Amino acid sequence: MLNLDTHILIFALADELEKREKSLLSKNLWSISAVVLWELEKLFQLGRINLDIHDSEVARTLSKLHIWPIDLQVCKKLRSLDFKSDPADELIAATSLVHDIPLLTRDRKIMKSKIVPLA
Repeated sequence: MLNLDTHILIFALADELEKREKSLLSKNLWSISAVVLWELEKLFQLGRINLDIHDSEVARTLSKLHIWPIDLQVCKKLRSLDFKSDPADELIAATSLVHDIPLLTRDRKIMKSKIVPLA
């Protein structure tokens, strides 16, 4: 199973993945942090993406993903991160740490981490 960063999920649903990402996603189950749903809605509201979580096809796809909660363990893990970023990215990375699940991301700050398990 992989934990997908928000932009990776957007690229996957728009069929705009890089070859390596396609290969990884084809071989693994997908999961997301609950904050990704919030990010999708905010990006849609701001007009930065066309991916509408109210669309029945999008909602059906999202309902098939494992969604990791933002719980006390994840929030406690934020202090141990070895990078600083926006709160959503930090929650996504902390989710990967808590559940020991590789994160698939293109985010350069996260990719420099020595502790976040990366795909």
